[in-house]
Amino acid sequence: MTAPPETRAAVVVLVSGSGTLLQALLDAAVDPAYGVQVVAVGADRDDVEGLARARRHGIPTFVVRLADHPDRAAWDTALAAAIGAHDPDLVLSAGFMKILGEPSLSRFRILNTHPALLPSFPGAHGVRDALAHGVRVTGATLFEVDPGVDTGRILAQRAVDVLDDDTEETLHERIKVVERRMLVEELPRLLGRAAPTPTPTPTQALPPTP
Repeated sequence: MTAPPETRAAVVVLVSGSGTLLQALLDAAVDPAYGVQVVAVGADRDDVEGLARARRHGIPTFVVRLADHPDRAAWDTALAAAIGAHDPDLVLSAGFMKILGEPSLSRFRILNTHPALLPSFPGAHGVRDALAHGVRVTGATLFEVDPGVDTGRILAQRAVDVLDDDTEETLHERIKVVERRMLVEELPRLLGRAAPTPTPTPTQALPPTP
């Protein structure tokens, strides 16, 4: 079943680096039945791979650099205006290394992912902190962004076992795989664009064997 373009949710993705979460969405959106469409990708600095990924897919990009504005409040306002120019149903912070301010938080629904099972281990070192604490299970969280640091409403979580020989790098790589899958599967559902489950076609009962 193909979703008409007007039924696909419009998402603006914000990136600061390589954009692997963005790539997972772009790959999913190649399927016309996928209910989410990336309409623009924004960054806080030039020449990041996330922007290049978007351009290779023909998706508009924008850059709002903090250094180009007199203060943080002006940057917050400019970022909200740049996002709003694409009229998104949702904004996804995908490795965006800036805290979003009130102009964006008050105007858009913004989601983020975190490489731990919130509310445990918030902040920039969720994987390292989980390992240091000795937990046997960690994972990935999809949540709504609020003014705090990783304190927004939790929308989805996926668990990842911690192995005896895990390092921060090996554990983080396995979490990233689960994080990408969670994002691709959950976004259409959260936006009300999940593909309906097809109704099984009734099969005619065979006559009993004599």
